[in-house]
Amino acid sequence: MTTPTPQELAGLIDHTVLTPDAQEATVRRVIAEAAAHQFAAVCINPKWVELTAGALAGTGVKTCTVVGFPLGATTTAQKVAETQEAVANGAEEIDMVVDIADANAGLADAVQAQIAAIAAAAHGGGAILKVILETALLTEEAKVLVCRAAEAAGADFVKTSTGFAGGGATVEDIALMHREVGGRLGIKASGGVRTYDDAVKVVSAGATRIGASSSLGIVGAGKASTDEGY
Repeated sequence: MTTPTPQELAGLIDHTVLTPDAQEATVRRVIAEAAAHQFAAVCINPKWVELTAGALAGTGVKTCTVVGFPLGATTTAQKVAETQEAVANGAEEIDMVVDIADANAGLADAVQAQIAAIAAAAHGGGAILKVILETALLTEEAKVLVCRAAEAAGADFVKTSTGFAGGGATVEDIALMHREVGGRLGIKASGGVRTYDDAVKVVSAGATRIGASSSLGIVGAGKASTDEGY
């Protein structure tokens, strides 16, 4: 494949600020940066959805938020309620953390059922769903299980990581996800993608979206706008 230019990479990036101490000024700066560089989306914590959606109106940049984040250990009903509130507030993309314990236990039916419930809530509000595997905490078998469950449940993307579990996107995990669902679901590489070279490597392995707080560095427009290691 042809190596993507920084400008081409910009259209794949979810410009991200998910640190718990991020202030409104930081969120507004990230929004302005995303609009200026035409990143794919701004990914923020749920409390900032309404502000972000309003500020991004007319820019072509999507509003993305997180559900069951970062642990994935809340109930299906809680994740559905979070999703419904987020789409009501203007979220166009939902990144949910899978039930990591169920995935590692091999409970494919339970994992699929939860994803399906959240997919229905997201799609019902006009949003797409990305399923966060949290690859650093999953066995190889569980990674395959979640990819297959996500596809069967009607999700739109699978995603590597939250960025909060001590590991991030690897070429090996992206390649595994691509083998399982590539060409049918999108694949988002998140966590540790900080430079242009990092981004090219994950895209070459099959990623179709990148979650990053170092987006400006990736596209050659300056250093990261946040200190988060996402």
